[in-house]
Amino acid sequence: MKLNERPRVLIVEDDGDVMEIIRHMLARDFVVETATNGKEAVEKYLQWKPNVVLMDLLMPLLDGIEATKMILKFDPGAKIIAVTAYASKKEKEILEAGAVEVISKPFTMERLIGTVKKYAMNHAQKTAKTSSCGHLPSSSLRKRFDNKGTIFFS
Repeated sequence: MKLNERPRVLIVEDDGDVMEIIRHMLARDFVVETATNGKEAVEKYLQWKPNVVLMDLLMPLLDGIEATKMILKFDPGAKIIAVTAYASKKEKEILEAGAVEVISKPFTMERLIGTVKKYAMNHAQKTAKTSSCGHLPSSSLRKRFDNKGTIFFS
């Protein structure tokens, strides 16, 4: 992520009204994409690689707990924040699945934005540190990197 780019957030929520409220809250500070179930969330995560995922838990096709586990199999560094009305019943299970934090519904705009910023900025800094190639010792090695720091293996 470049310094002038806004962090990307994937909102996973099956309730359209709740999704639009969250999207509206985040739109000024983040680039937002949405998914309406866990299956779609996994697919969009792999395509889009967001900095943070806001994951509802009870959804059709694939619930948020299983979607969290699947995303973390592909990317162990993924930052997934559970957003649920069932925090008292499911908090332990979603944290064990790998979520970094749980936000209980209802929530305040300040809580949501503050939590997302905390993980989005932390993830962006780690990504910048690990993807920066700095000085490369040989021209043959430099050919394996594109201008975005992506490594190519031949």
